[in-house]
Amino acid sequence: MYLPTPNDLRERRTSLELTQSELADRAGVSQPLIARIEGGDVDPRLSTLRRIVEALDEAEGDIVRAGTLMHEEVICVAPDDAVKDAVEKMQEAGYSQLPVITNGVPVGSISDSDVVSAGGDVGDHPVREVMSESFPTVSQDASEDEISSLLDHYKAVMVTDDGETVGIITQADVAARIS
Repeated sequence: MYLPTPNDLRERRTSLELTQSELADRAGVSQPLIARIEGGDVDPRLSTLRRIVEALDEAEGDIVRAGTLMHEEVICVAPDDAVKDAVEKMQEAGYSQLPVITNGVPVGSISDSDVVSAGGDVGDHPVREVMSESFPTVSQDASEDEISSLLDHYKAVMVTDDGETVGIITQADVAARIS
């Protein structure tokens, strides 16, 4: 049986953004006891340690991760695709922007406004000539709070695993979860 060290408990609690008081409330123990356990000043009874670990497990379940929010099907274009093909994909999907991906790696984004800003007849030009910077990337373990912060500044967030795209999250995905 694995028993967490005081440092393991403290690190897990802080990664879950719980205060000692919040953890104590969830575990049904006092805050000073949590502080003494984390400080290594006291060895808790096994039943107390079990309640603390269960409270941490439950708190972890409260956190929504990118892997839960993301869409695994990523509608995208390549840098060498024609702009008119990108526009057609956006219209068919009902999106105003798409990620630009090469060999599974996000390299840029293209939006309706990018196409309009390019002006003139750019339909036959490659996407790379009108695309913008890539959407930011996160791992599947990123929290909903981290994602929401990024979505305050970007239209979408790419979810990657070892650099390769595995999903996408938009503002609509987070809003749908809230409503």
